[in-house]
Amino acid sequence: MELLRMSKAAKRLGIHPMTLRQWALDEKIPFTWVGRERRFSSVDIENLKRGGTDRPRRELLYVRVSGPTGQETSLAAQEEELRTTATGEVVKVVKDRGSGLKENRPGLSRVLAMVSDGSVTVVRVTHEDRLARFGVGWLEQLFAVHGVTLEVLHPKKSGGREELLEDFLSLVTAFAGRLYGMRSAEARRQLLAEAQERS
Repeated sequence: MELLRMSKAAKRLGIHPMTLRQWALDEKIPFTWVGRERRFSSVDIENLKRGGTDRPRRELLYVRVSGPTGQETSLAAQEEELRTTATGEVVKVVKDRGSGLKENRPGLSRVLAMVSDGSVTVVRVTHEDRLARFGVGWLEQLFAVHGVTLEVLHPKKSGGREELLEDFLSLVTAFAGRLYGMRSAEARRQLLAEAQERS
């Protein structure tokens, strides 16, 4: 899913951009504000081309920070940015605390439950890595099976050295996180063994 500028969205639909602007004003098609520009979901454009959809736009906003404590301002800033760009009914804001590498986050589990029970039509995040460090494409495909789209307010720029460097850093981060976890688990085991020997 990508957010299209008005001219590109209008071209895909085969209409004039002013017509698309009017459709947006008449609420015939949802849009998202990015800065001062209207952006249109490629999924909504394709649905409109196929004859439209009667489902109302019901948004789930997902915000996440890595640490277990603090960072309330980051959670609030993510939520505010998503709320101000919402174009449908905001059904739920799910907040999570924990690494994007962890798959067993309570908030992510709530998101998956709401996607599968049909209570939302769109899951929105500020950045892709807020949802997960790896496997976002798989999540997006899972959402699509349930008729739910994923919208990323600030999508990654693709291609070139920047993307390669980001992928490399993500791998190093994942490896370091697991190694640190293994070391701390080993340290806990040694500490318990020493405590048992002394008692």
